[in-house]
Amino acid sequence: MDTLAWFALGSLVVWVWLLLGQGFFWRTDQRLPRAAGDAGGRRSVRGERRGTDRKPPARTEPDRWPRVAVVVPARDEAGVLPSSLPSLLTQDYPGVAEVILVDDGSTDGTGRLAAKLAAEHGGLPLTVVSPGEPEPGWTGKLWALRNGMALARARGPEFLLLTDADIAHEPDSLRLLVSAAVENELDLVSQMARLRVVSFWERLVVPAFVYFFAQLYPFRWINRTRPLATAAAGGCVLLRTETAVAADVPEAIRQAVIDDVSLARAVRRAGGRIWLGLAERVDSVRPYPGLGELWRMVARSAYAQLRHNPALLVGTAAGLVLVYLVPPVALVAGVVGGDGVAAWAGGAAWAVMAGTYTPMLRYYRQPLWLAPLLPFTAFLYLLMTVDSAVRHYRGVGAAWKGRTYARPEAAQDR
Repeated sequence: MDTLAWFALGSLVVWVWLLLGQGFFWRTDQRLPRAAGDAGGRRSVRGERRGTDRKPPARTEPDRWPRVAVVVPARDEAGVLPSSLPSLLTQDYPGVAEVILVDDGSTDGTGRLAAKLAAEHGGLPLTVVSPGEPEPGWTGKLWALRNGMALARARGPEFLLLTDADIAHEPDSLRLLVSAAVENELDLVSQMARLRVVSFWERLVVPAFVYFFAQLYPFRWINRTRPLATAAAGGCVLLRTETAVAADVPEAIRQAVIDDVSLARAVRRAGGRIWLGLAERVDSVRPYPGLGELWRMVARSAYAQLRHNPALLVGTAAGLVLVYLVPPVALVAGVVGGDGVAAWAGGAAWAVMAGTYTPMLRYYRQPLWLAPLLPFTAFLYLLMTVDSAVRHYRGVGAAWKGRTYARPEAAQDR
């Protein structure tokens, strides 16, 4: 066999292992747990295939509904607030709840618009605060969360819902999150919001983003009684207040760019129980219509995920080439060059790859013909990751809405 055939066989072996040995990361059945002892949140395959996952499943509810404070960090979010903030203000929550929006130095009237929306829609009481520019050593979002959480804790909530300004919640979202946390004795419940998928580039890139995240942090591993991985999704995090205090959050992770993973690790170190899954009632309304917006979204934190380590960058690039790019190249080259082993192994690896991607496309209600295009999407992610490293060494680092963090930390482990 020639070199390409060996690489193709190696890729196939890796894909068989990913299929069976990486926590079944490709399945999309990790939804909010229904009752104590069912932290996997199992759902019927029939319901998923018929696209009925927007209907909330029957769940047990607490005897007493705890007080909740919803903390929303917002910087220049006037474009999305009309689609997201009213969904929080009009939550159908049986207990006492309030919304605290932290205007993080906005220049587009975010704070004024939030107050206007609250006056128009009513519902939960809204407080808008403006803490000023971050102190040295803090990223902007975590500085906003610090001030919002401090104000919330003074009012005695048992839970904090930390949710981004571009996240829209169905009316029963808070009710279901709290019920899952209380009934399953969880300290952190996080849902990966369903991102917007409308434009061509969103269809090509967004489902893969969640697929790659789940591959890196298999939800089943996170949700085990004895976890094998730790992560959260920063757009929607329900956190026990006493656990936040015990974990010294957000002070312990104040420099983190990938704040959701850092938060989950801090909670885990404090002895907290964590659950992470895909959202049924939570959606991102932020548009990424072009490749440029998606590119910047990924590149601003990709190298931080690799801890700014050149060796990890090289290893990641090599892994992406072997796992995602070799199969289609081997298939085409094998067919053209008459190398049956390369063609067979490459084709089989590509088929397994596309098959594992199919459930995520179904979750996002996208056509299945996008599955064979995953190698091209992986190549884009490879370029984005390399660009993230280049930005870092040029001193640009992670940039977001006018702020640049030249040497951010991926995840504090203090």
